[in-house]
Amino acid sequence: MEQQAKIYVAGHRGMVGSAIVRRLQAGGFTNIITRSSPELDLRNQEATAAFFAQERPDYVFLAAAKVGGIIANNTYRADFIYENMMIQSNVIHHAYLNNVKKLMFLGSSCIYPKLAPQPLKEDYLLTGLLEPTNEPYAIAKIAGIKMCDAYRAQYGCNFVSVMPTNLYGPNDNYDLKNSHVLPALLRKFHEAKQSNTDEVVVWGTGTPLREFLHADDMADACFYLMQHYNEEGLVNIGVGEDISIKDLALLVKKITGYKGNLVFDTTKPDGTPRKLMDVSKLHSFGWKAKISLEEGITSVYNSIKDNAFL
Repeated sequence: MEQQAKIYVAGHRGMVGSAIVRRLQAGGFTNIITRSSPELDLRNQEATAAFFAQERPDYVFLAAAKVGGIIANNTYRADFIYENMMIQSNVIHHAYLNNVKKLMFLGSSCIYPKLAPQPLKEDYLLTGLLEPTNEPYAIAKIAGIKMCDAYRAQYGCNFVSVMPTNLYGPNDNYDLKNSHVLPALLRKFHEAKQSNTDEVVVWGTGTPLREFLHADDMADACFYLMQHYNEEGLVNIGVGEDISIKDLALLVKKITGYKGNLVFDTTKPDGTPRKLMDVSKLHSFGWKAKISLEEGITSVYNSIKDNAFL
């Protein structure tokens, strides 16, 4: 990417998009275009078409999406498939119509089959059934990958796809009704500490294994791949290591300084047993994660603990 290139970051207010904006700015890129949801509804084809025709960006990071945790994914199934399909279809199509040099589509590790072999290789896409609770979201993200590949095949567009693992970091969502596991644990332990609650309840058995990547590492990987990856298919972005939910809860307990008990509600769903990314393809391009889990969570907690998770 040229320093003066016009770069559109879709979803710049979210955890992913804001991290990408910070990385671009750190790299000396100043011609960054952003629009908030009230300013531009990417679900609206006419509005998206007008935006691309007017701004004509050179590069696009497609990080805009409707996202949520296990409750939200399972409850708002229609919203998740409709809104994500509309957002990505409009952005990808109008990037093509307006001759965008390169587009990067950001997906999610939930695209892989529920019982796929571990670690998850890029080749495992569409080889089995998905996790039922987030199938609509996963179907939308798979469609985005295939759409990028289709526009590459038919029109020669340099549209690429990356699949980050579970992310955490600045601008995360701490609403317990629709947040992911790590921010939910941070809020639960912090509030239990503040109120001197005797116990913290964690959903499920604590046995599922999850991988966590700091958003700043994810953004650095996207920045790097935008300049070094130009192929069909997808690239996993992760750290290549996972941790059980129980051990994660114990780590968050330690970082927050909570002294009470940990209780697991086994009547609640566990979700996918394990989701570890195979990152050998990413490593082959010359990029590796730098922020350790304890270092990253500590940094996040120190930055938000005085803001009451608002």
